[in-house]
Amino acid sequence: MNLFEIETLPNIDNETFKTLLKKDDIEIKKIISNTLKTPQTFKSQKNEFVLLLKGCAKIEINSEIKKLKSGDTLFIPANTKHTLIKTKKIAIWLAIYF
Repeated sequence: MNLFEIETLPNIDNETFKTLLKKDDIEIKKIISNTLKTPQTFKSQKNEFVLLLKGCAKIEINSEIKKLKSGDTLFIPANTKHTLIKTKKIAIWLAIYF
């Protein structure tokens, strides 16, 4: 598998989530965001570590807006509400939940 390949491109303003590995308390997902313009709010019961592999994104977490570009990482503690405000064009993420 190649993390940069897009098997199925989601519609504009949508995302797809694909589980790559799930073992014990760890889950690794590949996320494809296609030109998000509508903010999406998430709150996971697990810690989340995300790596933006490709693209640019803007996320609000703890009332702070973070601008991410390819190669940037972000740790989101469990039960922390965070909002993906937008992405420019296509963004590819690797998310690790633990």
